[in-house]
Amino acid sequence: MSNQSLVVTSRNALLPGSDQLQPATITVNIGTGKITDIQTVYAERSPGGETTFIDAGEKVVLPGLVDAHVHLNEPGRTHWEGFWTGTRAAVAGGITTVVDMPLNSIPPTTTLRNLEIKRQTARNQCWADVGFWGGVIPGNQADLKPLVAAGVKGFKCFLIESGVDEFPSVSEHDLHEHMHELQDQSTVLLFHAELEGDSCSVQNHEEHDPTAYQTFLSSRPQELEVNAISLITVLQEKYKSLRCHIVHLSASSAFPIIRAARSRGLNLTVETCFHYLCLSADDIPHGRPEFKCCPPIRSESNRDALWEALIDGTIDCVVSDHSPCVAELKNFEEGNIMTAWGGINSLGFGLSLLWTEGRKRGVSLGQIIRWTSEETAKHAGLSSSKGRLSVGHDGDLVIWDPAAEFKVSKEHFHFKNKFSAYEGMVLNGVVQQTVLRGRVAYDRTQNGFDGLTPIGKLL
Repeated sequence: MSNQSLVVTSRNALLPGSDQLQPATITVNIGTGKITDIQTVYAERSPGGETTFIDAGEKVVLPGLVDAHVHLNEPGRTHWEGFWTGTRAAVAGGITTVVDMPLNSIPPTTTLRNLEIKRQTARNQCWADVGFWGGVIPGNQADLKPLVAAGVKGFKCFLIESGVDEFPSVSEHDLHEHMHELQDQSTVLLFHAELEGDSCSVQNHEEHDPTAYQTFLSSRPQELEVNAISLITVLQEKYKSLRCHIVHLSASSAFPIIRAARSRGLNLTVETCFHYLCLSADDIPHGRPEFKCCPPIRSESNRDALWEALIDGTIDCVVSDHSPCVAELKNFEEGNIMTAWGGINSLGFGLSLLWTEGRKRGVSLGQIIRWTSEETAKHAGLSSSKGRLSVGHDGDLVIWDPAAEFKVSKEHFHFKNKFSAYEGMVLNGVVQQTVLRGRVAYDRTQNGFDGLTPIGKLL
């Protein structure tokens, strides 16, 4: 085991237990990848010996982010995204850990064999550490406990069509069988929480302009999310030991149900996404399918309510839900939003997005890191090693310039398909270096990846 160390020093580090930046000198053992010492002082010079020394000066040192909702799509749809490109995009944005969704790869991560296929494909390709969610689909109850034993971080299911044939949605009857199987396991069940009810439908919008964002928005009303979360909380009353988690919440009208469920002691957690916090339906022009995602980006007043719920703790964490596809599936030429693939390309932009938008709302950097690192690590069962700068945790660090400004353009896209709803936005905060378990994984001064190799582990 190597005795070499990395020492990073800064006048502005974000340490656990404080929202205030403070001087710190952090030592990581490169052999173990673990933080071995933190001194709350700024070191003027290298300690010498077998030490790599990084002086961040006035730049901010943060824990590596944990993005717990990413679609890397490999194997099977590697033309949409892949482990190599997706994890490069991650570390360029200060994300040192991603948790890959069970779809849209082929095969999906719904059996032990499929998980092993995905892991074999990922080996030696990952620039960030990668964990895996399993999938719940009709009839795979017997596969769940073997997947838990193999290390999946939890399971994702859909209450509405997923958009891909190999990952069908589950019914209430299916869920009873799956939740019965999982209730004695140390795991979590994630829900794409949209459900058609008697009084709402995602159909019957053919007579409206398919290039108008409002046509799409009207087809996925908040009621779909309310219906789904109502069902989930009813199911939780029977399976109280199983934590349930709402992915990509966009409907503020669901907050009363969520708060009531928690007041009854139900173990329910919630995430939202950068796009729901940083974009508004009121500003989306006609014929721009890059803004389509499910559930949809909603109104400015809904966005304000999401921020309030994030600040008061109703929403636990923030993720990207990076869900890419090839340009042809976005219908850019005809601008048909209704038939375009739903998903926002965003991997690597979350820290800058929340910092730019959050400062307007009085949000601190400490809150942002709590939502995107500490709470996401906890959600994915990784809080013993990820999500904070603490002795014994992995030496995952980000050296970040909060004052740097940039206009988002294709040159900033490290993901495979070079388009995004954020193109043209002016953002604040630029990652200078990303360190993964004590080793540099991204260095902006060296064109990002010059001279580096992928060192990510499969978690």
